[in-house]
Amino acid sequence: MCLGDAGNGLRGTDFVSSWPSGIHVGASWNKALARQRGAGMGGEFKTKGVNVLLGPVVGPAGRVVLSGRNWEGFSSDPYLSGALAYETVSAVQAAGVITSTKHYIANEQETNRNPSGDVESVSSNIDDRTMHEVYLWPFQDAVHAGSGNIMCSYNRLNNSYGCANSKTLNGLLKTELGFQGWVVSDWGAQHAGVAAALAGLDVAMPSGDAFWGSHLVEAVKNGSVPESRLDDMVTRMLASWYQMSQDKDFPKPGVGMAADITKPHRIVDARNSSFRSTLLDGAVEGHVLVKNVRNALPLKQPKMLSIFGYSAKNPDVNDPTGGLSPWLYGAESFNYTEFGNAFFGESQDFGHTAIAFNGTIYSGGGSGATSQSLAVSPFDALVQQAYDDGTALFWDFVSGAPLVNPASDACLVFGNAYATEAADRPGVRDDFTDGLIKHVADSCNNTIVVLHNAGIRLVDQFVDHPNVTALLFAHLPGEASGRALVDLLYGRANPSGKLPYTVAHNESDYAVLGPDRPAGAFARFPQSNFTEGVLVDYRHFDARNITPRYPFGFGLSYTTFNYSNLTVRTAAGARLDEYPIGEVLEGGPRDLWDVLVNVTAEVANTGGVAGAEVAQLYVGIPAEGAPVRQLRGFEKPFLNASSKATVSFGLTRRDLSVWDVVAQKWRLVRGEYTIEVGGSSRDLPLVGKITI
Repeated sequence: MCLGDAGNGLRGTDFVSSWPSGIHVGASWNKALARQRGAGMGGEFKTKGVNVLLGPVVGPAGRVVLSGRNWEGFSSDPYLSGALAYETVSAVQAAGVITSTKHYIANEQETNRNPSGDVESVSSNIDDRTMHEVYLWPFQDAVHAGSGNIMCSYNRLNNSYGCANSKTLNGLLKTELGFQGWVVSDWGAQHAGVAAALAGLDVAMPSGDAFWGSHLVEAVKNGSVPESRLDDMVTRMLASWYQMSQDKDFPKPGVGMAADITKPHRIVDARNSSFRSTLLDGAVEGHVLVKNVRNALPLKQPKMLSIFGYSAKNPDVNDPTGGLSPWLYGAESFNYTEFGNAFFGESQDFGHTAIAFNGTIYSGGGSGATSQSLAVSPFDALVQQAYDDGTALFWDFVSGAPLVNPASDACLVFGNAYATEAADRPGVRDDFTDGLIKHVADSCNNTIVVLHNAGIRLVDQFVDHPNVTALLFAHLPGEASGRALVDLLYGRANPSGKLPYTVAHNESDYAVLGPDRPAGAFARFPQSNFTEGVLVDYRHFDARNITPRYPFGFGLSYTTFNYSNLTVRTAAGARLDEYPIGEVLEGGPRDLWDVLVNVTAEVANTGGVAGAEVAQLYVGIPAEGAPVRQLRGFEKPFLNASSKATVSFGLTRRDLSVWDVVAQKWRLVRGEYTIEVGGSSRDLPLVGKITI
């Protein structure tokens, strides 16, 4: 078998596509696009002879705002993350490639992610209810979709290493969720031999020689590991290989993965032209417009544009250059010395640069990065548009205090927020970019800000400036970045993305901003106590009555939408017993997926422009300790001007349940449930009730 990075596209080779990253897919709130992206990625992996796609990512789950890998996952909400993971897993595996859903589990920070010297990995300490309702939830969706593989994580879980934790592997995953596939270690995450085998690890990567290999043979011979456990490891791996028909019609493993693409090698072009529209549409829909005043956007053949900021242009180099190059790890635009210090453990001098100053970013850094065989930067696309329109164009990508021509119809300022594996981010804002924006806005009364953000980015230092007329969170769009942005700026596409996280006013508004670090008596055994429980992201803001700058699920359009005619009804034949009784299939008891309540609402486009709206459904469960509301459904209809559509939501037993720590089952609480539908977590005009 050939296993290959990663969940955002095939890394480290040529003739592949750079797909929108996980956070960008999350911002699209589009299940159909997620499925199409999965199909396209799966086809490229198969063409290159890669049996296992190391993704999608649903852990980290977004608990730590500054986590370096949040961008690889879809959202800070488990329901949204799980729904998009389900589509991704289903589509990739339909293409004949095994998904390795990762990182299992509670892998929420990069700081102390691995043991170093006499310091162990950080321990994520989680109670049973929080585990089920937040961190296990999206993995359950992936298992329900049939994910053939799960990757266990680097961190410890309640002080037991993730790849040697029998409760999470044998108990939760293989027994409670009925997982039929195989568990692979993250690279170098195996720290025990017999214990890991008995705990449920099936395959060790990149080599098992230190703990398994001849040692595993010896352990089986002396009875430390039952031979049946070894048979189980092999059976699970071969079962997924057969299930995806990789025994029948699969290229030679690694046929398109040259060991060194700087040397002569066979060209295997995995790109499929039929997915070019998916790449562009995916890039478009992950942009989120959060401010647009004085009709700043869309642009209408401006006479003069001025462009500022380091994230407008391509990096100066997009070239493999051999070995462990910046190209290989998505660090072309970043300080590669600092990246290497973190990723390769060369020193502790890392995690202090917030931006990638040397050009725009198409993905974050590390093993989840994408490989650009072709990429269109915002500046590339703007130059072409200006040429077609006869627009005068001026630019400065370097200065933090550039000269601003006052005759400009609009000034575009491009910044970014970089993030990478192996280092948590230094902050959620940076003074250089904020200062640049304010400097331009002081001289230009129509300043449009575009931020490519690999994670949450605060904007309070500049967004209320009277001359900042528009703000787009551009996330990580992949290779079609520039084309997608210009389509949005000029109105050929209507913004439809929504935030998959909450943007606060201040750092102190978040439940957990940064990573936990070794301290005191636990200096050698770092501890991270998940004391906030289920109150992650918007759930925390709701519980504490904190007003966000931009709420979870928020995003503007060039048109307007109206909600009406909410109906909430118990499904015909619904069994409303307190606990599920069905047999355990992949994903858990069969009846967890039974629809118990049907909800419909009407969405109307009340503006003059066609566009898509993400209709969101939130449930308030009448249980002690439950969040005020939890996302439990979303649909994205495209509506022509003055048209309307009915959206339907089927609420399953799992959607309406809480985890009962005594019964060790999902419990359907007795009482009155609140059903809210609208355009964001803080804009829910339709409210209904149903009693169970």
